[in-house]
Amino acid sequence: MSVTVLADPALYAGTIDFNISGVVDQFWQLTVDGLSYGAIYALVAVGYTLVYGVLRLINFAHSEVFMLGMFGQYVGLELLGFSASGNVYSQGVLLTIVYLLVAMLIGMAVSGATAVGLERVAYRPLRKRGAKPLIFLITAIGMSFVLQEFVHYVLPKIVSGLGGTNPQQPIKLVEPKQEFSLFGASVTNVAIVIVLAAVALAALTEILINRTRFGRAIRAVAQDPDTATLMGVSRERVIMLTFLIGGLLAGAAATLYTLKVPQGIVFNGGFILGVKAFSAAVLGGIGNLRGALLGGLLLGLAEDYGQILFGTQWRDVVAFVVLVAVLMLRPTGILGESLGKARV
Repeated sequence: MSVTVLADPALYAGTIDFNISGVVDQFWQLTVDGLSYGAIYALVAVGYTLVYGVLRLINFAHSEVFMLGMFGQYVGLELLGFSASGNVYSQGVLLTIVYLLVAMLIGMAVSGATAVGLERVAYRPLRKRGAKPLIFLITAIGMSFVLQEFVHYVLPKIVSGLGGTNPQQPIKLVEPKQEFSLFGASVTNVAIVIVLAAVALAALTEILINRTRFGRAIRAVAQDPDTATLMGVSRERVIMLTFLIGGLLAGAAATLYTLKVPQGIVFNGGFILGVKAFSAAVLGGIGNLRGALLGGLLLGLAEDYGQILFGTQWRDVVAFVVLVAVLMLRPTGILGESLGKARV
């Protein structure tokens, strides 16, 4: 019996580049770009890690909370008189910062309201009925699709020209330009804004969780919800505010993301980023706020190095390969879980 090989081996040639020299030559530029993407992943990852730390729930609809934040800041800027005409707003640094903050606050408000509504409509009724964890997981996946399809089919009927299948072009508030050079790498104003804003927001969240009375309540519920309730902590209030914090950070990340990506405001635009952010949370140690920040930054770096080393088509694959490799060596993530083990 003979076997005929029909496939042409040439079709498989060059699918993986192993361009080591490219990584070496562009190392610092890849590092700068990777950190800016990783900072966005980190902010979204904090939302995953907070909800998991308190509820032991993987909120897969968090990616759509991020997506709605992108639409929120876009609509907010349009209401303020801006348009996605391709022209860059240029009325001075001070006014640009003001409008960036306004856009971010609008995105945060939309994402925060979405996250709280999601908790109230989808998850709270399940808790009252004592649903099993698998039911929560299925509900989270279902709500992810519900929010996507709302923007896909319903939103265009409510607001003409918004939603649907065609990506909206972000409104340009900042034109990327080089501010300085780092070991030959171009560091742009956009990269500086993204990294500084993400680190500042992550630091504020860390202070809120570890230095305030409300943060003590979150850690108490994460550690032992029944005992926390007996001690006078309102579990439902803590859960609602935990979703709110995660939503606010996702809305901030959405605004930063639109500075980085020229086209991406679309109904399914948060799915891949949400999966990567969840991977970042697991990579750093889900339930660990510092782990979410570290995991996001490392994931962004791994992606940028990997797309040059293996080829741009492998960019998304590299991130998940790194995740699996780390978890095989350290199943709890790099920094391990801490929210539910912290002293209260």
